[in-house]
Amino acid sequence: MASERPLVLVTQVEYGKARDVFAGASDVRCEPVAASEAELSAAVKAGAAAFVIVGVEPYLGDSLYGELPRGGLIARFGVGHDGVDKRKATQRGILVTNTPGVLTISVAEHTIWLIGALLRHVARGDAEVRAGTWRPMIGAELHGKTLAVIGCGAIGRQVAAIASHGLGMKVIGFDRPGLDREELYQWGIGRFTTSWEGAVGTADVVTIHLASTGETRRFINAERLDAVRQGAFLVNTARGAVLEEVALYDALVSGRLAGAALDVFETEPYRPVAEGKDLRTLPNVVLTPHIGSSTAEACTRMAERCLANVRAAIAKRYGEMDVVNPDVLATFAR
Repeated sequence: MASERPLVLVTQVEYGKARDVFAGASDVRCEPVAASEAELSAAVKAGAAAFVIVGVEPYLGDSLYGELPRGGLIARFGVGHDGVDKRKATQRGILVTNTPGVLTISVAEHTIWLIGALLRHVARGDAEVRAGTWRPMIGAELHGKTLAVIGCGAIGRQVAAIASHGLGMKVIGFDRPGLDREELYQWGIGRFTTSWEGAVGTADVVTIHLASTGETRRFINAERLDAVRQGAFLVNTARGAVLEEVALYDALVSGRLAGAALDVFETEPYRPVAEGKDLRTLPNVVLTPHIGSSTAEACTRMAERCLANVRAAIAKRYGEMDVVNPDVLATFAR
């Protein structure tokens, strides 16, 4: 009977993004639920649920971790998992997973669209035409320009490949030491460096692909923006927390940066982090509402990967899961 199937609570936005996948699951019962920590926790308690699939909403209090049982699962519908407190989850014996690899193409493509929108004034031109103004603007070609890819993980490498092999851009990669440089070169990264100044000092466009961690919080600050070449463009499709928004605003107003395109923000939905520093008021900024991974194809893959993690958790096949708090596995052996 359907009621005997394990209950999986899916936050409403994520359920809507892949409704057919969740509604069509025959071995588990997926139900949409409000995303707030309080409402999700209450639904977990009411349904005695052990498995939840969540989006980018932060879950940093105690309620959700107190309601989920040992061996339960918080499955992120996406790659970033900074909104889940892994320490609390591990202490309570709760698994946390994400969906690596399934949204790489979508985010990389969105990054390229944002770069093009900046250099060809797409958003401003669209707004002016709609307002009745006809003012052709001079843009710039991407071919031959230098792109600095900050963070050479899967998404950064895919961006580099499209930019280099498809658009004829020169690509500089920046990341921690120890990466396989020969592999990076195959992705179109012509030069790799661990020097910030060496990466951004000659770049026409800087694109950010850093994971959000304690070490990368506000990594792109005023000092690092000062090292970016005068008149360059900046794109962020990674996480809002890695970029200091006030410093970005100041760099745009001063003219140090020619423009910026952001898909992610420190506070979502977006609101300015400081009074008088509203990025929406600047004409040289393109803003999208965290939609880099929101393609039909990626959403289907994310939903399927989340449910694969749920099924593995039910069967206790932990080695098949995309666990991001691996220390929890040791607690199951005690």
